[in-house]
Amino acid sequence: MSGMSTESPPPPALIRIPVRIVVLVAVLPVRMVWDALVAAAHFLDRAVLRPAGRGLAYVLTGLNQGLTRVLTGVGRGLGWLFHHLVARPVRWLHRTLLAPAGRGLAAGARLLGKLLFVWPWAGLWRYLLVPVARYGIAAPARWLHRTVLRPTGRGLARALAAVGAGLGWFLPRLGRGLGTGAGWLARAVFVWPWTGLWRYVVVPVCRYGIAAPAFWLYRRGLVPLGDGLFLLLEKGVFVPVSALFRYVLVPLLRYGVVVPVLWFDRHVLTPAGKGLGWLFPRLGRGIAVATVLLARAVFVWPWAGLWRYVLVPLVRYGIVVPLGWLWNRVLVTVAREVRDALALCWRVAGYVSRAVGRAVKWTVRTLVGLPLVWFWRSVCTPVGHWIRDHVWAPARRAAAAAGLLAAAAARAAATAGRVAKETLAGAGHAAREALGSARAAVREARRDTWRALVGSVRSSGSGEPEVARARTLGSTTNVPGAAPAPEISLRKRG
Repeated sequence: MSGMSTESPPPPALIRIPVRIVVLVAVLPVRMVWDALVAAAHFLDRAVLRPAGRGLAYVLTGLNQGLTRVLTGVGRGLGWLFHHLVARPVRWLHRTLLAPAGRGLAAGARLLGKLLFVWPWAGLWRYLLVPVARYGIAAPARWLHRTVLRPTGRGLARALAAVGAGLGWFLPRLGRGLGTGAGWLARAVFVWPWTGLWRYVVVPVCRYGIAAPAFWLYRRGLVPLGDGLFLLLEKGVFVPVSALFRYVLVPLLRYGVVVPVLWFDRHVLTPAGKGLGWLFPRLGRGIAVATVLLARAVFVWPWAGLWRYVLVPLVRYGIVVPLGWLWNRVLVTVAREVRDALALCWRVAGYVSRAVGRAVKWTVRTLVGLPLVWFWRSVCTPVGHWIRDHVWAPARRAAAAAGLLAAAAARAAATAGRVAKETLAGAGHAAREALGSARAAVREARRDTWRALVGSVRSSGSGEPEVARARTLGSTTNVPGAAPAPEISLRKRG
């Protein structure tokens, strides 16, 4: 594969020409059918769908406007009938009958309620309970309190005050004498005997009978005895044990155990451990290398040799190289030629289809289009203009006049209803007029403020957005529903 060229050579003409011929024969009918479908779709869109959509929109708009006007008129008539046949009689009935009857019933019910629930209890309270409580209870009680209880209370208060003053002078002095005698008695009974017992009996006995002999015994007997026992233990026990540990046990342990163990560790165990530490890793690496080589010789090298020297050459030179040559030299070449031939033949078929289409178009225009145009301009257009001027325009004016008459009648009826309403409710109408004038003044002030801030004046027309007029560039035809614009550019108009 490495010796082969990565760039495929150009195919010979023996492959290119037959492929293009076959592709052209297969593509030409498809391209002609496709161009025919595209032309039919454009013609259908231009000649059928757009006019049908405009006509349908015009018809639906007219129907909508007609239905809106009819329904508006019917709604206004129904509203007028409901106002004059239902609302006004009901309002008159409410004002003249129901409201006065309701007020009378309310006044009667209020009077009956007062007669049954208010006035009897008010009379009972005012003319029975209040006089009985005032003249049967309150007046005698006030007289008894004023003539009997108050003087008696004042005399008792003065007598009790005199008795209290005498007791206040006598009781403190009596209390002070009793307190002084009780204090001396309590001290003689509870304090002085125990104080004399503690001071003259307990303290001398404890001090000279217990504490002094105990202190003399501790100082003259226990302290010399303790010093002698400590000296005996020190000279007889502690000194011999310390000498034995220092001069016998320590040298024996040091020179009989520790020094031989250190010498054996330094001169025997450490060299032996270092030698074993040097030997075991190298021995392990040698065993591992031998094991790896043995495993490769048994499990890897035979299969690697089989893959490298048998399977790879067989697959490469027996399958891959032939398939690569077939792919690069045959399949890729044929596919590339088919692709280029499809592109080229699609363009060539477009030229052929376009030429055929021009021929068919010229034939249809010569045999059908020009006679139809002549018939339209010479026959249909004059007839249509005559129908528009002598039939449609008078009918439209008559319909407009009838609509104006109906609108005038509706306005007259509305004016009559408004006059009647103003006659019945003059004050309300005056208030509404005042509100309307105030609203108009506020609207005018707001419009003037808008003009002062923005600098643009709103259109005083019907509020419909102005449609930009179409440029016809001198043509006699125009878009339906669009007014022609002047044929002067904006730059020349300044």
